[in-house]
Amino acid sequence: MNDTLKVLETRRSCRSFLPDMIKDEELQAILRAGTYAPTGMGKQSPIILAITDKATRDAISEQNKQIANWPGAGDPFYGAPVILAVLAKKDVVTHIYDGSLVIGNLLNAAESLGVAGIWIHRAKEEFESGFGYELLKKLGLNPDEYEGIGHCALGYAAAPPKEAVPRKENYVYYI
Repeated sequence: MNDTLKVLETRRSCRSFLPDMIKDEELQAILRAGTYAPTGMGKQSPIILAITDKATRDAISEQNKQIANWPGAGDPFYGAPVILAVLAKKDVVTHIYDGSLVIGNLLNAAESLGVAGIWIHRAKEEFESGFGYELLKKLGLNPDEYEGIGHCALGYAAAPPKEAVPRKENYVYYI
C-alpha cells in the first residue's frame, strides 16, 4: 500500500494531546498542504488562522465551550497546543465544501508527519460572535465576508490511536 493510502486508512481523531508545541517545519508543511486543497472553480475561498499563541488559543477554547454550553467542562480542543481555524468567503457558493476540503488536507498532512489532530466544530458560531468579529478585524479582515467552517486541533498524541472501527456494509454502491 502506498504512503498516501496508508495515511488515509490509519488517521484517527486524537482526544489527548501532549502540551509540547509542534515543530515549526511541521506546521508550515501542514499549512501548505491545506492551501492545496481543491476548491470550487479554483477560487480558493478559504483562509486558515494558525493559532499558536497560548492566550488566544485559550480564549478560543473558552468561546467554543460557551457556544457548546459546557460550563465547567474540559477543553474542547483536548489540550492541543495548535488550533487551525478555517474560514471561507461567504459569497463563494462552494465555501463550506472548500473549507471542509482544506480541513481534510490539514488533518491528513498532519498524520503523515506524525502530528495528531481532530476536527472541532463551532467555528461558525465563534466567528459570528463579537469575539471572532474582533479577532478578524485585528487581522485586517472584513468579518462580514467570512464564515467559520471548523478547526483542526493539532499536537503530539499523548496515547496511541485507537483501531479503526470496521467499515459498514453497503458503503459503496456500483452503478
